[in-house]
Amino acid sequence: AAAEEEKQLPEGDPESGGDSDDEGDSDSSGDGEDEEKENEAEIQRLEGQLSINAFDYNCHLDLIKLLRQEGELVKLRRARQKMSELFPLTEEIWLDWLKDEIKMASEISEREKVYELFERAVKDYICPEIWLEYAQYSIGGIGQEGGIEKVRSIFERALTAVGLHVTKGTALWEAYREFENAILETAQPAPGSIPSPEQQQVLCSQLEKIHTLFRRQLGIPLLDMEASYAEYEEWSEEPIPETTIKNYKKALQQLEKCKPYEEALLGAETPKLAEYQAYIDFEMKAGDPARIQLIYERALAENCLVPDLWARYNQYLDRQLKVKELVLSAHDRAVRNCPWTVGLWIRYLLAMERHRVEHSTISEMFEKALNAGFIQATDYVEIWQAYLDYLRRRVDFTQDSSKELEELRSAFARAVEYLKQEVEERFSESGDPSCTIMQNWARVEARLCNNMQKARELWDNIMTKGNAKYANMWLEYYNLERAHGDTQHCRKALHRAVQCTSDYPEHVCEVLLTLERIEGTLEDWDAAVQKTENRLARVNEQRAKAAEKEAALAKQEEERAEQRKQARAEKKASKKAKKTRTGDKRKADEDDEGEWGQEEGFQPHQSELPSKRHRGEGDGALPEEDMEVETGLFGRSEKPDGPAIPKEKASTSRKDIPKVFHDSSKDKVTVFVSNLSYTMAEPEAKLRELFGSCGEVVEIRAVFNNKGTFRGYCYVQFREEEAARQALALDRTAVEGRPMFVSPCVDKNKNPDFKVFRYSTTLEKHKLFISGLPFSCTKEELEEVCKAHGNVKDIRLVTNRAGKPKGLAYVEYENEAQASQAVLKMDGLTVKGHVIKVMISNPPLRKLPDRPEPGRASLSLAPRQIYGARGKGRTQLSMMPRALQRQSNPVAKAENGMVQNSPATSSDPPAEPKKMSNADFAKMLLKK
Repeated sequence: AAAEEEKQLPEGDPESGGDSDDEGDSDSSGDGEDEEKENEAEIQRLEGQLSINAFDYNCHLDLIKLLRQEGELVKLRRARQKMSELFPLTEEIWLDWLKDEIKMASEISEREKVYELFERAVKDYICPEIWLEYAQYSIGGIGQEGGIEKVRSIFERALTAVGLHVTKGTALWEAYREFENAILETAQPAPGSIPSPEQQQVLCSQLEKIHTLFRRQLGIPLLDMEASYAEYEEWSEEPIPETTIKNYKKALQQLEKCKPYEEALLGAETPKLAEYQAYIDFEMKAGDPARIQLIYERALAENCLVPDLWARYNQYLDRQLKVKELVLSAHDRAVRNCPWTVGLWIRYLLAMERHRVEHSTISEMFEKALNAGFIQATDYVEIWQAYLDYLRRRVDFTQDSSKELEELRSAFARAVEYLKQEVEERFSESGDPSCTIMQNWARVEARLCNNMQKARELWDNIMTKGNAKYANMWLEYYNLERAHGDTQHCRKALHRAVQCTSDYPEHVCEVLLTLERIEGTLEDWDAAVQKTENRLARVNEQRAKAAEKEAALAKQEEERAEQRKQARAEKKASKKAKKTRTGDKRKADEDDEGEWGQEEGFQPHQSELPSKRHRGEGDGALPEEDMEVETGLFGRSEKPDGPAIPKEKASTSRKDIPKVFHDSSKDKVTVFVSNLSYTMAEPEAKLRELFGSCGEVVEIRAVFNNKGTFRGYCYVQFREEEAARQALALDRTAVEGRPMFVSPCVDKNKNPDFKVFRYSTTLEKHKLFISGLPFSCTKEELEEVCKAHGNVKDIRLVTNRAGKPKGLAYVEYENEAQASQAVLKMDGLTVKGHVIKVMISNPPLRKLPDRPEPGRASLSLAPRQIYGARGKGRTQLSMMPRALQRQSNPVAKAENGMVQNSPATSSDPPAEPKKMSNADFAKMLLKK
């Protein structure tokens, strides 16, 4: 209002400074106008945003704050009204609103509106401050008719609501006593006069009211009880009754039991859920309903967005107190605070039905639930099922037709259509793949309406939705037909089931034969036997073909592996006829292991790396002509068959450096660094500079191959364990264009399950998964988009191993409410010309590779498949156990039907293995 008055002042008015030449005043006025325009633009933006998404809580708060700052009382009142219709308001918002309205209220009619506002405020949360403000405001209307009784009524309601509050209840009791003492003062006769009998009666009555308030207060465990007791002793002209003293001592004892819980709440940090739960458990054991209700309300006032807390509170009210107004009020506040939680809506509908609320009110509440913005497709199935259960309980099935029955059928049809259209469009699934709603509809028609024809139509529709291949669906329909239909339709259903079922056809065949054995004729039995035999024969034939195909593929793969193995063995035998058996084994290790180890999380100790030296050759490196080099894996070229020209520098670059074995006892002060560039020059110096900020670096052990080429990983050892922990924060730091992986140094042989997967694989309701982002989108740009819908705790852009973005991101909010609002607002948003998809994070479960048994081969040893210079030959792991690949004696052993000789101990060509046909493999697998 002051700002508006300043705007309306004429330019020549001295107060406006219009004639002044002071540049400071002019600049100040200009800044004020600019700020006002900015605020007006921001108000318009916020109003437009709320017109799109009315459930944006933070947007409501920002708008109210700006309107209050600008003094736009009409718009401010409207904004507060809209927010209060959608959300319960906090104590601070209500107090600001009430104080603003109190300043404006001068007429009686305006005071009545303030009373109505107070009534709404005390229903959202049980707040002692709001009740105290309400009682004190009502004292201002004491001069009106019935004003004193109205004030007393408000005080009594306040004491019922929060008078038991251990820390804040005393203020209400004292305010009530002060009010009654003021009434007592007005009732005193003039000095020197003798009161009449009527005056004496009024005085005695008023004194008794104050005595009663003292006695009631002293019987309740409240902080600073001793001061209240001393005040009563001083005020009372009569001795305190023994009953009051006894109740006072009992309350003191109870206060001592409550103090640890109050002190725990006082010292705890938000949200204090564990402390409140302990306090609730304590009060539940004591069994006082009023105190239990109060502690629940105190916990909810600070944790209004915790659905589980609301659910426990509502369950207690439903089962114990069963007071209609109290129960329904709590349920209503629960769904307004946590509208995304379907369980709270279902409990609300049940509570309304339990307390016989009108049907129209329940239907309206169900419609609100559909618009609440659930985060899973299955939530909509659950709320529809709860509402349909309610409608079914309203129907009198003894009548052939009724309004309630038609409404139930209409609701079933609408539910099916809603899941198909609305839910499937939003979640790409209906949430009801087994058609449970249609199944329930069919049961109602068959069992309660005796309308088997309608039930069959429904089941026919169910089967056309992809359920005909499941045996359990056919058997569900068969059981319904068996109970309420006839044998002919049962037989027809089972014959169709035998033909269509693909998961458990044997089970369906058995049920058909059982039916014909009990009720069928000889012709029926013969037809059933023939049909089941034909079907099972086709199934077995299909399974045999599938097994034969798998066996053929396995054999081809094994033959290729055997050919590669023999080719390598022949080459080695021709080149190194004098090589010892130990040397052969070590070389085979080289060929099998390849260049694995570059994957994130693979941490070989230096002691586990192959030495790549011949026995008897001391510390000299292998001659270059004896090495097999892969192409395509790390960009190296294949060596020609002839002798190569040795490169003196490459063969001797690491020769003079003594090999350092990793000491596993120093794992706690060591980190493992991987995914570094293989072309990094002087990795020790580069990494020492990078990790020096974490603490004193004792040693950096970079891993090189026998040519002196850096292998992309190393060990960084610190002086202190704390420095190693700080170094982990450098994980995924970009180094020469690649994200560097930093992880604890852990021996995977001793800890095979260490850090299998670093990110959660379960549903995270406070975290969003965003896809379709442009590759150029940065973390800061995405945060700017997301923070408009809540407090963003973390953003993670998903990249590949080279650090390139994949157009995916995870955004973590403070709570579920903000995340659900962000989904509603951001899904389908256009970012830099790309339409993004936003959903609650629910990563698929990652299957961990089975740990191979000792001596057995397993493809799970390789994190991924990498092809070498010869395509799929060089680096692909063989399915043949290594123990058989490196036999030390010439005795042949059979493996999968093939006989193989040891190529390492003889230069003779290997014997021709005995071949097995596809049929032999199929028979072998079927026997297993």
